[in-house]
Order: sequence, then structure tokens, then C-alpha cells
Amino acid sequence: MSAISVQFGYPFRLYQIPFEMPNCEGESEAQTLHLIGDFSAPAEFFVTLGVFSFLYAMAALVLYLRFHSLYGENKKLPFVDFCITVCFAFFWLVAAAAWGKGLSDVKAATRPSSLIAAMSVCQGQDVVCNAGATPAMGLANISVLFGFINFLLWAGNCWFVFKETTWHAQAAPRDSAAEQGAIDK
Repeated sequence: MSAISVQFGYPFRLYQIPFEMPNCEGESEAQTLHLIGDFSAPAEFFVTLGVFSFLYAMAALVLYLRFHSLYGENKKLPFVDFCITVCFAFFWLVAAAAWGKGLSDVKAATRPSSLIAAMSVCQGQDVVCNAGATPAMGLANISVLFGFINFLLWAGNCWFVFKETTWHAQAAPRDSAAEQGAIDK
């Protein structure tokens, strides 16, 4: 009787994770196997986007709070801010969807029943292999949820940034301005 424990985590390059499989044919040497799959691309894209989003949000906060007059006077700055915000919203949607798919693939690759089916030692007639504990993926599931929440936040922020652009600013008609006494004589 022996238990096999496989430790894996970020960045989910599972093909690099070795684990020892006991040899039941009387030999004392255990055979080294590796998990299957490389799911690092969606995980690293998700984390990288989070870092860049944080850095841009801090830079924008400094710009809004410290240099607000520059933001109001320069007409191109709100356009650039709007375009970057739209890009971040789109990238959060893509990253959350990609990481969600990557996470489901990680779960499939690390399911104990899948690992047992791939082990040659478990194919013998006198051998009984039981699935152990399923990997805890609660925090990874929450990260996908937070990715979609980030998409909603950035998409909602697009409206507020759009209001700062000249696309949203409408010139008041001359007659209505005159009725309010806003025209200099």
C-alpha cells in the first residue's frame, strides 16, 4: 500500500511536475512520471494583465489627483485614457475567459481518476488503485470570478472616462446660452 502525492501550482507547467509511482513487480525502485500539459500561457497572461492594470490604475490615479488641470486642458489625454481603458476592459474579458478554460483543463489533467488511468501499475489484475483527494481549486475558481469582475469594473469605467472626452462634451446652442445670460456683450 502506498500513497502518491503530486504538488503543483502556478504557473501550471504540469509537464515539469514529477511524481513517484511505486513498482509492484518486486523491484524497490519507484518509477518517475510527469503530469501532462502546459497551462502556463493563460495563467501568466492573467497575472501579467493584473500587474499592468494595477500599475496603470496607480498612474491614472496620480494623474487624476495631482495633475488634474493638465488632464482638463489637454484634449488628447482623455482620448488616450479612454482608449487604454477600453483595451484593459477587452483584455480582462479575454484573460478571464482564457484562464477559465485553462483552469478547467488543469482540473481535467490533475483529476485522480485520470492519473490512475495513465499509470501502468494500476492496469494489473491483482492491483487495486483508489483515487485520493481531489486537488483544492477553490482559490483558482475565485480568481476566474475576479477576472470577470475586473472586466465589469473596467467596462463600467469606460463610461466615466468617455465623459471626459470631447466626444461626450456637447456645445450648448447659442440661443439657450443667451437665455441664461452666458454671452458676453
